[in-house]
Amino acid sequence: MIKATSSGGVVVYRGKILLLYKNYKNRYDGWVLPKGTVEENEELNETAIREVKEETGATATIIKYIGESNYSFNAPEDTIEKTVHWYLMASNNYYSKPQKEEFFTDSGYYKYHEAYHLLKFQNEKAILEEAYNEYLELSRNNLWRSKKYF
Repeated sequence: MIKATSSGGVVVYRGKILLLYKNYKNRYDGWVLPKGTVEENEELNETAIREVKEETGATATIIKYIGESNYSFNAPEDTIEKTVHWYLMASNNYYSKPQKEEFFTDSGYYKYHEAYHLLKFQNEKAILEEAYNEYLELSRNNLWRSKKYF
């Protein structure tokens, strides 16, 4: 078994969530949250910011750490056990451009209920729910994008 660590973000702009659509040789397709592998000497939060930028073209800032999800999948060489660390993040606009090199063919910002139903994986739905509830709480208290959380 190979252990892998990734980091990603639930990116929000004006209440909408940034998603990516991946289509890999028609064997894998579905909507996902942006995430990627932590590189050597890189902090988890740095990975989240970098991966969101690379995969979506969006510049986002971290509001707070949300939690982690764990899952495993089979690769040709072995079973991969992956831990993904998630951050609630904010963007300054609706700009996104999917990273074609990673087989992302579409991206965009969606209302919460749309995003929830579009997401392919249950663990990402759970993270989305947790992050969005945090976003709503911060918004209700006029703390969304407050410097207290940067």
